[in-house]
Amino acid sequence: QVQLVESGGGLVQAGGSARLSCAASGRIFSINIMGWYRQAPGKQRDLVARISGGGITTYADPVKGRFTISRDNAKNTVYLQMNSLKPEDTAVYYCNREQDGMNYWGKGTLVTVSS
Repeated sequence: QVQLVESGGGLVQAGGSARLSCAASGRIFSINIMGWYRQAPGKQRDLVARISGGGITTYADPVKGRFTISRDNAKNTVYLQMNSLKPEDTAVYYCNREQDGMNYWGKGTLVTVSS
């Protein structure tokens, strides 16, 4: 099993910044992809960004140029730096880890962007 613990988030003003962190522990495999998804009220969970172990990144169109995903493999931690936040970025953000054909999820952290 893999455990994912998110931190960061909270209430941010529009135009501001926030940083999310997610630490993985447990049965860790070196070949993996880590990412962030988000789910706004009444909407489906969507990809925000993901990063491979080698640092290849993918971003959803709404966050390109504003969010940056990074990782520290030594710490099994992934980060999401969010800049120029908009009210429509308000959502619960979930950390995800893909390894060995399995998907693991964190419990989520709420990011609220006030206008």
